[in-house]
Amino acid sequence: QVQLVESGGRLVQTGDSLRLSCVVSGRTSSAYAMAWFRQAPGKERESVAHISWNGLSTDYADSVRGRFIISRDAAKKTVYLQMNSLEPEDTAVYYCATGRGPYGYSVGVDAYWGQGTQVTVSS
Repeated sequence: QVQLVESGGRLVQTGDSLRLSCVVSGRTSSAYAMAWFRQAPGKERESVAHISWNGLSTDYADSVRGRFIISRDAAKKTVYLQMNSLEPEDTAVYYCATGRGPYGYSVGVDAYWGQGTQVTVSS
């Protein structure tokens, strides 16, 4: 059974930095695409960042490009989201997700999901 556990969310101030982590268990291989999504109150879940199975390709939402960095440590089966210059608009529950099939470059809605971690940015 594939499980994802996020951590690192907390209350921060505008302009602060924060790093989220997501550990994947239940897989013998780490050759799967990983991604971060977020959902703010009253809004739909949106894609934030994706990283390919081999870590060589990344993609970001326009709203976070240049501020957020997604990375992965295959040996630790962990994906990170470094968030810099945080804004109140970044307040949301952040979810980690991984593709169901190997060798992917992005993660769709048909994925395995974590339980989410709350990030709150105060103005």
